Amino acid sequence: MTDHLYRQVPLEFIELPPSKMQQRADEFLEFMKRRRSIRSFSDRPVDRKVIEQCLRTAGRAPSGANQQPWKFVVVSDPWLKRTIRLAAEEEEREFYSGGASEEWLDALKPLATNAEKPFLEYAPYLIVIFSENYGIDEAGKKIKHYYVRDSVGIATGMLITAIHNAGLASLTHTPSPMRFLNQILDRPKNETPTMILVVGYPEAGVRVPDIEKKSLDEIAVFK
Repeated sequence: MTDHLYRQVPLEFIELPPSKMQQRADEFLEFMKRRRSIRSFSDRPVDRKVIEQCLRTAGRAPSGANQQPWKFVVVSDPWLKRTIRLAAEEEEREFYSGGASEEWLDALKPLATNAEKPFLEYAPYLIVIFSENYGIDEAGKKIKHYYVRDSVGIATGMLITAIHNAGLASLTHTPSPMRFLNQILDRPKNETPTMILVVGYPEAGVRVPDIEKKSLDEIAVFK
């Protein structure tokens, strides 16, 4: 049993008429269809306040027991970005030269990816997302966290959506392994890096693969 309860406050919920609900759902789908991952970023600067607001949006995500087990490390320093790029490319070279299965590499071929990751250096921001596996109280005692992977995944999705909504592009990058990020960014051992989110403006004339998404029938079942 907990020895306290959260103070209860009124729910801020605005009910919409069915026609407005449908309109907003339709418009948001069309808006999100324009969200694409890119690998060619401009070095054009982005106002930090925009990034801060996107992070505040991500921080509104639901989480197990409201423990909010995420940490977003925002990197804009050129030296740090280059350091991350060099370390990530070292891991990527091992991945492409035998670390990954042939099946995995075959799945990546249509996307034309390789070990070179210049976007890690050229994009104005890298947001490195860490999962906080457990908390530590003021006395140094471990605090168990619940549903960490699920919670961080939801927050990451909200962050990607917020970035798109702000008029920026992003790329999810997951070098494996990623523990080098703890050392470079001086993060504690209770945090595990889960992703580098590359953020900025697209490079002029950038092109993206002509991919298709699964239909509703393929991704959803109604009972």
